[in-house]
Amino acid sequence: NPKESSPFINSSDAATEKTQQYDRKNMALFEEEMDTSPMVSSLLSSLANYSNLPQGSKEHEEAENNEAESSRKKPVKAPQLGTLMGVYMPCIQNIFGVILFLRMTWLVGIGGVIGTFIIVFMCCTTVSVVHSSGGSYYMISRSLGPEFGGAVGICFYLGTTYAGAMYILGAIELLLIYIVPKAAIFPLEGLEGAEAEAALLNNMRVYGTILLTSMATVVFVGVKYVNKLALVFLACVILSILAVYAGVIKTAMDPPVFPVCVLGNRTLVWKSFDVCAKTIETANGTVTTQLWQMFCDSPFLNATCDKYFVANNVTEIQGIPGVTSGILADNLFGNYYEKGDLISRDKMESVEDQDDPLTNANRYVLADITSFFTLLVGIYFPSVTGIMAGSNRSGDLRDAQKSIPIGTIAAITTTSTVYMSSVVLFGACIEGVVLRDKFGEGVHGNLVIGTLAWPSPWVIVIGSFFSTCGAGLQSLTGAPRLMQAIAKDGIVPALRIFGHGKANGEPTWSLLLTACICESGILIASLDAVAPILSMFFLMCYMFVNLACALQTLLRTPNWRPRFKFYHWTLSFLGMSLCLTLMFLCSWYYAIVAMVIAGSIYKYIEFAGAEKEWGDGIRGLSLSAARYALMRLEEGPPHTKNWRPQLLVLVSTDAEQNVEQPRLLSLTNQLKAGKGLTIVGTALGGTFLNNYEQAQRAEQALRKLMETEKVKGFCQVTVSSNLRDATSHLLQASGLGGLKHNAVLVSWPRNWKQGDEHQHWRNFIGCQTTVANLALLVPKNISAFPSNGERFTEGHIDVWWIVHDGGMLMLLPFLLRQHKVWRKCKMRIFTVAQMDDNSIQMKKDLTTFLYHLRIDAMIEVVEMHDSDISAYTYEKTLVMEQRSQMLKQINLTKTEREREVQLIHDNTTPASPATPATPLTPGEGAQSPGEQVQMTWTEKCDGEPAKPPGAATPEGIKDIFNMKPNHSNVRRMHTALRLNEVIVKKSSEAKLVLLNMPGPPRNRTGDENYMEFLEVLTEGLNRVLLVRGGGREVITIYS
Repeated sequence: NPKESSPFINSSDAATEKTQQYDRKNMALFEEEMDTSPMVSSLLSSLANYSNLPQGSKEHEEAENNEAESSRKKPVKAPQLGTLMGVYMPCIQNIFGVILFLRMTWLVGIGGVIGTFIIVFMCCTTVSVVHSSGGSYYMISRSLGPEFGGAVGICFYLGTTYAGAMYILGAIELLLIYIVPKAAIFPLEGLEGAEAEAALLNNMRVYGTILLTSMATVVFVGVKYVNKLALVFLACVILSILAVYAGVIKTAMDPPVFPVCVLGNRTLVWKSFDVCAKTIETANGTVTTQLWQMFCDSPFLNATCDKYFVANNVTEIQGIPGVTSGILADNLFGNYYEKGDLISRDKMESVEDQDDPLTNANRYVLADITSFFTLLVGIYFPSVTGIMAGSNRSGDLRDAQKSIPIGTIAAITTTSTVYMSSVVLFGACIEGVVLRDKFGEGVHGNLVIGTLAWPSPWVIVIGSFFSTCGAGLQSLTGAPRLMQAIAKDGIVPALRIFGHGKANGEPTWSLLLTACICESGILIASLDAVAPILSMFFLMCYMFVNLACALQTLLRTPNWRPRFKFYHWTLSFLGMSLCLTLMFLCSWYYAIVAMVIAGSIYKYIEFAGAEKEWGDGIRGLSLSAARYALMRLEEGPPHTKNWRPQLLVLVSTDAEQNVEQPRLLSLTNQLKAGKGLTIVGTALGGTFLNNYEQAQRAEQALRKLMETEKVKGFCQVTVSSNLRDATSHLLQASGLGGLKHNAVLVSWPRNWKQGDEHQHWRNFIGCQTTVANLALLVPKNISAFPSNGERFTEGHIDVWWIVHDGGMLMLLPFLLRQHKVWRKCKMRIFTVAQMDDNSIQMKKDLTTFLYHLRIDAMIEVVEMHDSDISAYTYEKTLVMEQRSQMLKQINLTKTEREREVQLIHDNTTPASPATPATPLTPGEGAQSPGEQVQMTWTEKCDGEPAKPPGAATPEGIKDIFNMKPNHSNVRRMHTALRLNEVIVKKSSEAKLVLLNMPGPPRNRTGDENYMEFLEVLTEGLNRVLLVRGGGREVITIYS
């Protein structure tokens, strides 16, 4: 897997550096280590000069500092920003924004001082997480892995992008409602209800698109202009907040004149009239006002007027009575409205008939949206989403580990204090109906918080406009770089194009994507509708940041060493819980959509993303869980109900380290229904130092083949002085604790009778003896087994149940039939009855047994009567033993050995061999074969006879041909021939035949004979799976 390059080791000019190191005579002892390990002096130098800038920023900085006429790069200046300018101020600028100036008073009026204070406190607590440097994406991806990092990183990118849309919409709202109302392209004059709302939204869309285009152009031209304007925008924010506090202090001494006109208890839209009265007294008597004409059909006193207008008085109240007025008690509790409800003052009397329909609705201040507590949470939360500003600038900090925690906590403390105090102060200074008037319609269209400010409302209006523009620019600057970082990491293949940009590293394509997504938010055209969307994405990001910190602490990973002394994992866990709670409080359906988006991205990265190894916490969690499970796993054998095949698949490789039996892994995949452990191993002969590269190539070949065959498991390569020892080590050492293999899958050695293949079958026998009490599965003719892409549409899987050794013969066909290759094959079970067995009762018992095992199979009992041993059996046994003895005694070259073996076979086989149906005794009708053998000795090039040490004499060879076959071998050969005859008769057309595999001889003198018995037993069958159970039950009637 591709790993992250170490930041400590600089590989440039490696040859020169190495030569310089070797020239140091006192370091000659460590010359070998210098190939892979740096000197401590060079390590410390690289570490001191190491820059933790993000990749995109670093490339951009180097490109900017690289003059065209210079061939060498200028050294990049070390970061010099401290805690104040590097963390505190950027966080302040990002946290204070559009919500404070445009929605905070409305939130207090709707939610009440207590409810809004709870919202602010909860949101501030949620984001008060101590985190390390590197930005949220870097932090999450390196702590929780590329899947989580990519999913949450993209969500954070979407949140930042929609934040840009929110700031732009806020700036346009300030422009069109409070600064230049006449600039509206779609005029609102004369429009009411839905028409007026549609006109306002269209104005927001048009001007928002224009402002977005302008901002994107500024960002495209150069980020340096954005950075230069950042201080100006920050100054606007600070001055605006100071003006608000100054205004609050002034209300205690001299409250501003801020009248509100109320009819009955209904707040009137102060527009198109100048005096808050029905009539006024003049020198000419009582005359009606403009307000009268709005509710009556004529300006005369005898006109027909609105019933509610006639029945109720008009009252002018003070909109900002001041901090000492005691209005706080009236604003403590919330007032939630349905869309279209009248904004009313509860303490004032009102005469109205509930049955009368509402008339002249456009004359009153109405609720523009339905409000409830969770909606307020969603609208407010974006105002506290700037806490990452410091960590996102970690590359510019002099000491990020020190500055980020201190600066971020100080900024959160400051902003939390401002927000919570503003909630109380707004409730203590401003009348409730004014607070609930979102767009200031009842106060001549003024910005409510602006009228509170001192010395002029324009300080707030202009300052908030520029601050929202600055925050929008920051979002359009940061979001493309976040997307570029994700794209350059390569974890989302579909996004790789967005990793490219201009020569200096500017993310051109990412900026274009960001602008398009931001435009979708602007087309929504409602600040209150966009805010909950970005709340979801930010909350999800903060939730996983908290999870990353908590997880690293709980896992106690050695690399997790937070410098902040007062950190505890419960704080992060509390923050994570609050984030999750707030997500569903804000909008449960938005929360579900955000989680579905993140989950889809997670699965996509898991399926198609580039492989990354970042040492993340999720893998650490997996490691801890695996360790815990292994420690709890019993060392002893599992209960029969929990038994499953844990396979060790032994494969061999050729000279190029390519697997010689790829169909073994196909068969392994077809047994995956067992849901057990799979280890694919191979053994190499030789010394480890000399064969290390071959072992690495073999491991890569195994992994590649496992991926091709879709086998999930582990691979292991062992190297020893010879293949038999290496295989033995592999069999004994594979697995860990209670999670060890209980079955070995190894292919039947091909062409084992050939002289040059004797090592293979000897390894095969050695493997069987080493397996001991493990189950052994030996597929014969493995190349004829189906691949995973083949399908059998019909046929049978035949099981020949000769002896019961644990039930593996029953379990394997069941597992195979779960795979699509074998699914349509039917299962048949054959068992053998002797002369004294009741075959009918055996069939009944077997049927009952399979019924309890819940295995569907056809059953047949095959009767094998005793018969005399045929001459063919004797002769086959004799040839087998003579060949075995000959190979043991004659030590010839390969060509000579093959010639002698063929000569033995030709001279001991009669012209008309006896058929198996012709019973003969060993001596009847057969001469002693020894007299017919002619021996030929082949001389070496120098003319000397080939008599290596231990070679047999011609007299010894002659004794071999005078020998008689061993009676035990004759009986075994007779059984093999009879069984083979019956199996071929019944199962020659079967797609697969499974039968018990006889155990190897206890003494090692008859290994060749054992191979011959198995060869005879399976002769004439296409696909055979020899099974030898481990001796314990692996299948049970209990579920």
